[in-house]
Amino acid sequence: MVFWVFGYGSLVWNPGFQYDEKVIGYIKDYRRVFDLACIDHRGTPEHPARTCTLEYTEGSICWGAAYCVSGSPEEEAAAMQYLERRECEYDHKISVDFYKEGEELEPLITGVIVFMSTPDKLTNKYYLGPAPLDEMARQIATAFGPCGNNRDYLFLLEKAMHDIGHEDDYVIELATKVRKVLEDLVSTSHVTVKDHIPSLQLCPLQEAVAMDS
Repeated sequence: MVFWVFGYGSLVWNPGFQYDEKVIGYIKDYRRVFDLACIDHRGTPEHPARTCTLEYTEGSICWGAAYCVSGSPEEEAAAMQYLERRECEYDHKISVDFYKEGEELEPLITGVIVFMSTPDKLTNKYYLGPAPLDEMARQIATAFGPCGNNRDYLFLLEKAMHDIGHEDDYVIELATKVRKVLEDLVSTSHVTVKDHIPSLQLCPLQEAVAMDS
């Protein structure tokens, strides 16, 4: 038994589970958006953070990493249980084709699992929906939760995409706006960003705490 899972958010730099192979590549007709609420890790119910989900957009591609999990049924079950707990803010799993650079005509892997969010505020309590970039930047710059700041999630994703050689213009633009908000906070409050917003703190995965997705 073997399964593959595609990471496009924090899974790119921090999978957190045992895997047998990692491949950099992309999926078609989806793009990365910051339309998903995080209310118990990098945000709170009163001030939710924004994290990644996917939006269907014909002709788009989304770069990330595909992870292969193989082994005993117990090992596979443990990895999937971890993923489902970590990705609990996603209410939808899809199966997609995964492509590798230079091999665009035929998928390298079929049936890759992707966790994503249903874009419906009525049925999905974690779906925030789109917003102007300036508004999103202010939210991301100031949101924080028990295990870290929202801004760190964005900056780590920006770095991860740079490290795999496939920067995301949307992520770069949003990160640039967040940095501008942080600069403005410093200039108006006369305190450091560290004083204004708690620094990143790592915490172990618990049943009641959703990890980055």
